[in-house]
Amino acid sequence: MGTRGKMSATPRKNRAGRRILVAGAGLATVGALVAAMPAGAAQQSAQGHGGHGWGRTVDVQLLSFNDLHGNLEPPAGSSGQVTRVKEDGTTEKIDAGGVEYLATHLRQAREGNRYSVTAAAGDLIGASPLLSGLFHDEPTINALNKLDLDVTSVGNHEFDEGAKELARMQDGGCHPTAGCFVPGQKFQGADFPYLAANVTKEKTGKPLLDPYFIWEKNGVRIGFIGVTLEGTPNIVTAEGVKGLKFGDEVETINKYTKVLERQGVKSIVALVHEGGAPASSSYNYDCDSPGPGAGISGPIAEIAKNVNPQVDALVTGHTHQAYVCTIPDPAGKPRLVTSASSYGKLYTDTTLTYDRRTRDIVRASVDSANHVVTRDVPKAADMTKLIEDWRTLAAPIANRPQGYIAADINGRGSAAYEKPLGDVIADAQLEGLAPADKGGAQLALMNPGGIRSDLVYKASGAEGDGVVTYGESFTVQPFTNMMNVVDLSGANLLAALKQQVSGSNAASIKILQVSKGLTYTLDMTKTGADRVVDGSVKLNGEAIDPAKTYRVAMNEFLAGGGDGFPALAAGTNKLVGASDLDLFNAYLAAHSSATSPLAVPASDRITVVQ
Repeated sequence: MGTRGKMSATPRKNRAGRRILVAGAGLATVGALVAAMPAGAAQQSAQGHGGHGWGRTVDVQLLSFNDLHGNLEPPAGSSGQVTRVKEDGTTEKIDAGGVEYLATHLRQAREGNRYSVTAAAGDLIGASPLLSGLFHDEPTINALNKLDLDVTSVGNHEFDEGAKELARMQDGGCHPTAGCFVPGQKFQGADFPYLAANVTKEKTGKPLLDPYFIWEKNGVRIGFIGVTLEGTPNIVTAEGVKGLKFGDEVETINKYTKVLERQGVKSIVALVHEGGAPASSSYNYDCDSPGPGAGISGPIAEIAKNVNPQVDALVTGHTHQAYVCTIPDPAGKPRLVTSASSYGKLYTDTTLTYDRRTRDIVRASVDSANHVVTRDVPKAADMTKLIEDWRTLAAPIANRPQGYIAADINGRGSAAYEKPLGDVIADAQLEGLAPADKGGAQLALMNPGGIRSDLVYKASGAEGDGVVTYGESFTVQPFTNMMNVVDLSGANLLAALKQQVSGSNAASIKILQVSKGLTYTLDMTKTGADRVVDGSVKLNGEAIDPAKTYRVAMNEFLAGGGDGFPALAAGTNKLVGASDLDLFNAYLAAHSSATSPLAVPASDRITVVQ
């Protein structure tokens, strides 16, 4: 087990005999004292703490995952499946995920590995299902403690409830308004450090949280630098990142690489909450065919090409994709870049060969693979108890029926740009806000990233097939964003639709889900903004007039220009309505019953030319 905690005379927390060493900005560090010794003395000192019989190199197991999003229970529908390429070239879907199974897989993977460290790349909380989200993600932090997580970077969703709430996740304490969820028990916070090297306070310029962490065992020392994507303010509500500045990922990693080097730490892993787009959706495809990094594109590819060569591997996330690639560093040497999908469906097992003499990773010996968190292993008993305890607290709310569906309504699993569940959500928002006293909305827009799950017909509990419970609807719409209705010019509406495929969304397009009556053509044979065909955008059969004003409903995140839609921030005459979740549940209640369940929408609003 590695040592972890504050780099100070008094350890931050003790758990099962594990002392934690975390490097805080500007603090004197134990690592600096060891680095100041001659190499032989440092090794001798480490041997004095129990090391013996060493060879020159030692294999360190790095287990990693990302984007758990509070999915303690097995994710439902397509959200709980991974794709595998079989030897004959065909593919198969495998049910995966659930923290009871993740714990078992990680614990089995650690067996026989004397040196093992577990790290994550952000978005472990936020946008969580009701079992965690209802309790402000305290259940997930408790589960991660039990998983023996050593360190993680922050992700954009760690800022969903703001910096103060993130600090509470780290340090503990009862929620400022909801109080203590378990009578007589104070939330203890994370036993692992959250790293946020590129997140600084605007007033002081100081890091919000620790920028790096040094894992150490028997003289083996590996530094971890954690960053989130620089564009976090564009995808989080303004209130969540108020007073914070997000720096360039490459510049920040390179800066702290030098800091670690000055402390004698030459083995470095970057935990980066930014990702890429793999050439295949299968978790086990060959990312390096026909050459290193050939199978991945997107922001992480450029980051990897520019991060200091002293960094030995990058553990990444954010895009919810699975890949294990080697991308050449600035010196031309292959370097590992990994991501383990999302929702706890995969974990990455990487072997880092550490040279005791050079104190560096032998890059040529690095080996890595993604592994499925299958559900055919025994459930971890401690995780089962954790889930059952929180489920008991949540049950009165979670099991309340909201409506009925006739079949699966996909919101994330559908490969189409127009999602069936996106149509339902947009229609719910339009219907709830169309009355004059509710805002007079003429159309509604929904961001695809805000749809967090499918609605699954098959019962996951005792409620019966086709029943949609509050817990299930909450999992689809967990942010509880307040709805806005604004005046928006036709010119800005057209501009927003073009921003789906241009500007900051050019590399990774975001197709807004639209309410009934709004139609247009998306020509994917073209490039950039030209993909939205001029003259095709119509409302109830009439072409959108650039000079006309329309009443548009959308959540507060989109109304603030979030997700790369600055044209939507131009809205005026704002009316704040009910929450997106309340409108969604009201729509389900009004349009479905046990004898007449809600049918899957036709998804015929966006015509796509391929």
